[in-house]
Amino acid sequence: MPMPQRSIRSICALPLALALAGTDLSAADSKAAAEVRAWRQANEHAILDEFTGLLAIPNVASNREDIRRNARHLLEMMHKRGLKPRLLEIGDPDAPPAIYGEWMVPGATRTLVLYAHYDGQPVTPADWASDPWTPTWRDGALGGDTRVVDLPASGPIDPQWRVYGRGASDDKAGVMAILAATDALKAAGLAPTFNLKIFLDGEEEQGSPNLRETLERHRELLASEAWIIADGPVHPSGRPQVVYGVRGDFNAELTVYGPKRPLHSGHYGNWAPNPALRLARLLSSMKDESGRVTIAGWYDDVVPLGEAERAAIAAAPRPDATLMRELGLAEVDTLAPTLLEAINQPSLNINGLRSAEVGDKAANVIPVSATATLDLRLVKGNTVERQFERLAAHVRAQGYHVLDRAPTDAERLAHPLIATLVRLDGGYGASRTPMDLPISREVAAAVQAASDEPVVLMPSLGGSLPLIVVNDTLGVPTITVPLANHDNNQHAENENLRLQNLWDGIEVYASLMRLRPAP
Repeated sequence: MPMPQRSIRSICALPLALALAGTDLSAADSKAAAEVRAWRQANEHAILDEFTGLLAIPNVASNREDIRRNARHLLEMMHKRGLKPRLLEIGDPDAPPAIYGEWMVPGATRTLVLYAHYDGQPVTPADWASDPWTPTWRDGALGGDTRVVDLPASGPIDPQWRVYGRGASDDKAGVMAILAATDALKAAGLAPTFNLKIFLDGEEEQGSPNLRETLERHRELLASEAWIIADGPVHPSGRPQVVYGVRGDFNAELTVYGPKRPLHSGHYGNWAPNPALRLARLLSSMKDESGRVTIAGWYDDVVPLGEAERAAIAAAPRPDATLMRELGLAEVDTLAPTLLEAINQPSLNINGLRSAEVGDKAANVIPVSATATLDLRLVKGNTVERQFERLAAHVRAQGYHVLDRAPTDAERLAHPLIATLVRLDGGYGASRTPMDLPISREVAAAVQAASDEPVVLMPSLGGSLPLIVVNDTLGVPTITVPLANHDNNQHAENENLRLQNLWDGIEVYASLMRLRPAP
C-alpha cells in the first residue's frame, strides 16, 4: 500500500489544533516514508528472525542473570547497527543495567531520546497456552478456532498473525521498532533530523528503582530536548495514539492474621477468627459499589485536567461498549462516565490474594493468615508517600493495629486485629506533559504522517512508567507513542503482539526520527 499524502484537513481534524505542525507532506517526506515501507516489506522475515530471537531470552525483571543476558544480546544488536552502545551502570552489581546507544548527526541542532524497556513481568508457564519463552505464532487472538502456525520461509506473512511470548508487546516490541526504524533509515540513505539517543531500561517492571541514580550519573550523556517513549497499546479502536502523560504507581502488601497454626475447621469453626474473611471485609471497605475508593483524602490532591485535555478526551473514540463485549462484562465501575475519564483518576486494585490452598490442595482448615497485594495508581498531584499513609490510616480506622513486620506473640495477645502493611520497593508519581508544547505538536504531526487513520491524542495512559523521574531529574518533557495492540495481554498469560502493529510501529518510529520543527 503506498503511503497516502496527508492533507491539512486530516491534521486539523485532531482536537484543539494540536497538530499545528502538520502540513502536507513534502515530496521528500513522502519519498522517505515510501522507502521505509518498502524496506520493511522486503525485510520482514529478517526482522522477525531477530525479534523472535530476542523474545526467546527470558526477561523476568527479578532474575538478574537473565536480565544481564538480555543486555548482552541487545548490545550486540545495537553494535551491528553502529549505534555505539554501552551499559549505564551505577556501581551496584545487583542493579539491572540500562543500555545506551546513539546516532549523532553532523550539524544537528536538536537532541531527542527514544526510550523502551527490555525487562518483563513474571510468568506462570502452566497458565500459558504455549511456553512463554518459545515465541509461538497463531493466526489470530486466542479463542475459537485460532491455530498455531509456522512462519513461511519466504513470501508474504499475514499481518493479522500474532506472536505469543513474554515481552512480545511489553516492551520488546518497542525495542524492535526503534532498532528496525534505524535500519530502514540507513538503508534509504537517510539520517534523523536530530541527534538520536536510545535508552533501554532493564527494570521498568520493578518500578525502575535505580533510574534516578542512573540519570544523575549520566546527566551530560543523556542531555536532550525531550524523551519519546515506545511503550503501551494503541487506542482500543486500533487507531494510533500519542499520549502526553502516564499514571504513577506503587505496590503494597497487606496481611491479616488468625491462629498461629492452621486449625481444623470443624473443631474450631465459629470460634477461631478466619483471616481470609477478615481480609475480605477489610478490602471491601476500601471501595464502594461504584468503584470509588472510600479511603479518606484519596482524591484530594488530584490536579484537574485542563481545557485542552478535556477536549482531547471528548474527541477520542469511546471504546467502552466494544470492550465490554470483548471482555464479557455486563457492567463496569461507574466512578467516571467512560474508561478514558476513569484512567485519569487514582485507583486501588487487588493484584492477588493468598490464604491457604484451593482446588485439590484445599484442606479443611482455618488458615493462619491472608495476604493481598495491592496496586495503587496515581495521577498528577498524588504522591506515593501521601497515598500510602492514607491507606495505612484507613486500615487503622477499621480497628487494626498496623505493623511493618510480622507480629510478636505479645502483640497477638494484646490486639484483636493486627495487620502488616508494607510498601514494596519501587514506585513513583504521575507525569503529564502539556499538549500544546511545540514538541507535543511535532510528535503528533510525525505520527500522523506515518498513519492511515487519524491519530488519537490523550492526556494520559492508564498504565504507568517512571517518566516523572525523567522529568524531575533531567528537566525535559516526555511523550509516549505506543504501538502494541490493545488486546495484547501485557502482564498476563499469553501476552502477544499483532504483526501489523509491529509493522506500523517501525514506520511510526522512522517518521519520528525525521521529526520536523513546529512552525
